[in-house]
Amino acid sequence: MVPICAGCFSMSLAYLMNTYPITSTTFIRREIHAHEAAGVPVTRFAIRDWAEVPVDPRDRDEVGKTTYILKQGAVALAARTLKEVATNPLGFLRAFKTMFHLATRPGSTGLKNVAYLVEAVFFKQAAKAQGIHHVHAHFSMNSTAVALLAHRMGGPSYSFTAHGPDEFDDPVGSGLPAKVADSTFVAAITDYARGVILDATGGDHADKVHVVRCGIDLDEFKLSPPPENARIVCVGRLCPAKAQALLVEAVAPLIADHPTLDLVFIGDGEDRAGIEARIAELGLHDHVTLAGWGTGEEVRAAIKGARVFALPSFAEGLPIVLMESLAMGRPVVTTQITGIPELVDADCGWIVPPGDVPALRDAVAQALSADTATLAAMGKEGRARVIAAHDQAQNAAQLRALFPKD
Repeated sequence: MVPICAGCFSMSLAYLMNTYPITSTTFIRREIHAHEAAGVPVTRFAIRDWAEVPVDPRDRDEVGKTTYILKQGAVALAARTLKEVATNPLGFLRAFKTMFHLATRPGSTGLKNVAYLVEAVFFKQAAKAQGIHHVHAHFSMNSTAVALLAHRMGGPSYSFTAHGPDEFDDPVGSGLPAKVADSTFVAAITDYARGVILDATGGDHADKVHVVRCGIDLDEFKLSPPPENARIVCVGRLCPAKAQALLVEAVAPLIADHPTLDLVFIGDGEDRAGIEARIAELGLHDHVTLAGWGTGEEVRAAIKGARVFALPSFAEGLPIVLMESLAMGRPVVTTQITGIPELVDADCGWIVPPGDVPALRDAVAQALSADTATLAAMGKEGRARVIAAHDQAQNAAQLRALFPKD
């Protein structure tokens, strides 16, 4: 697909996120940068900033480019809301009715939707002041609710990218059908996600739900041969959903056959203490490292220095880090959930049932025992798949083709 040129794209575009930037959602920053590289400027909004300082300097740079709604303060947001009621009573009433619908659905977050309405007032007014015609959100939860309510008030049209899996846990409670109905379009990152959305909406508006896959900048992730070592790398937030503790358990018996086995976790999170305890219980201090968050360059170096990449998650959409690893020629060990089988199979990795420690152990053992030529061939196949389906420039162009043009 040919990228849309700046001269052909007259619409003023904004992105609205819940929390931005976050180390675990660098794909949003990459997508925005891909639009801008094609000559389409993007105005950034987020409901809140991240409590942590981003590790990557490119993420830190995004902070200064982003308008944070909650940083305006409660008094200013309340004053803006009163002004909206006074100057746009019919639009505010439409948004209020939609908010009430969202708040009273079974399983709804209830009064949180009132906060979304107040946030939507600020965004609608800021978008009007800046001449923004369309806004795109990532994930179908908070930020999309704000975009929907702002639109009902007379604000810009909106679209959103749905990733899953958490946002699909209760589509009725989250108001997904209403968000789809009012949107210009919905981008689902996998065929699996599109199927879930169509099921949740009864097939209504199927023509506006498109598969637009996430991507990476292939120039950043160069193909390289796997090293002759026994290093395994896992990248991601340390949390129960990613099941890193099971990976620790799985590799413990393999040290007898692979005495130089080295498992490196890059990331941090609420499950760190539990993983540390499991490392101590199994006596693996010499074989497992919790490295904390790393910059993009550090993550690439870690993947390059590993023989195989592993991610034993219980719940994912389609992890970007799998694309990154495959693009660098590293076979992956991962789980057969949601959209992952759309990218990974036996030709480029090992895919096992989630939570199956013996199967995970066997897959890692096969990866460590495989000869380098076999691993290199699997890595080349993985890179070819990423080139075909997950090139950031091409996928961002696909997304722009769906945006309204004026």
